[in-house]
Amino acid sequence: MPVMSSAELKERLARDLPGVLMPTRTRTPTSNGGEAAAGDGKTARPKRGEHAPVDLLATDDAVVYPDRLPEVARYVRDVLGYQLLSNITAVDYLVDGVIEMVYHFFHLDGGPELVIKTRVPRDNPVVPSLTDEWPGANLQEREAFDLFGVVFPGHPNLTRIYMWDEFEGWPMRKDFPKQGDKYFGESEE
Repeated sequence: MPVMSSAELKERLARDLPGVLMPTRTRTPTSNGGEAAAGDGKTARPKRGEHAPVDLLATDDAVVYPDRLPEVARYVRDVLGYQLLSNITAVDYLVDGVIEMVYHFFHLDGGPELVIKTRVPRDNPVVPSLTDEWPGANLQEREAFDLFGVVFPGHPNLTRIYMWDEFEGWPMRKDFPKQGDKYFGESEE
């Protein structure tokens, strides 16, 4: 079973595909068992219900520039031998103004996943489609489009998959207005 650490992946990407990696910092363990960014002091945790910015630079995963994602995905398949793009997930970092796309790749003969991320601004979330070379990306990209508003140029059928065509907005974004007694914000009366 092939095993590739995040650090090894980043080294290989930096060597074989110069300029694809976005700047990051490696996380280091803290004395209380959590994690902190290398070189950072302890920071106060936000109160319940408050949202604080996330240190997006503190990650062990490979974070690539969005326009280079198809090239990296081909490299993962053709050079590293990963055969399955298992899932694509969108994460909304409201306070930071970023939507992060997370891609999990696997070998069919087993082994740990390979995680690749890319980040785009919330006000212009555009990530090239991987459907031409990874057909399994089709429905998952449509889901990210439908629920988070991420646009995937090159997608063969970028239409809503859960919400109806007339629906306005992106219901999984953290600033989407919620209604009812289980949500914060005003409810219609």
